[in-house]
Amino acid sequence: MKKAQTRRPPKRTVGRRELVDFPQFQLFGVEAKVDTGAYTGAIHCSNIHEDTLPDGRPVLRVQLLDESHPAFDGTPLHFEEFGLREIRSSNGDVQERYVIRAVIRLFGEDYDTEFSLSDRSDMKYPVLIGRLLLQRARLVVDVARRNASYKHQRRHPA
Repeated sequence: MKKAQTRRPPKRTVGRRELVDFPQFQLFGVEAKVDTGAYTGAIHCSNIHEDTLPDGRPVLRVQLLDESHPAFDGTPLHFEEFGLREIRSSNGDVQERYVIRAVIRLFGEDYDTEFSLSDRSDMKYPVLIGRLLLQRARLVVDVARRNASYKHQRRHPA
């Protein structure tokens, strides 16, 4: 007897650059670089520091983006669930970075995935999309395209 095959959704194509949304942070149209060399994604943050809640539990406090970004509103965020992990940067250095889970929206769908938090002020794009999300969301990269997800969302609003 043949085993029933489950249909996997077709793969979607993203460009080398995408405009992405972070609905839980009320951030929309943030520029992201798609990087198949990176495992996890990254989000540019400023004022990253660990603190302690009155009950003794640790909390991570950050500001997403910085004053140079048009979507920056200065709102401090806090995360009670976070980790600390060694991440190899693009220049090969290993850095200890905080990692959170966040929802990113591509093609009108929300994906809960990991992002490391770092100062990306010297980088052109404040968000990096890595292989973990590409694989989970069944995305392939066409380096000749840009903003494929954003263009799709504009043609097919929810």
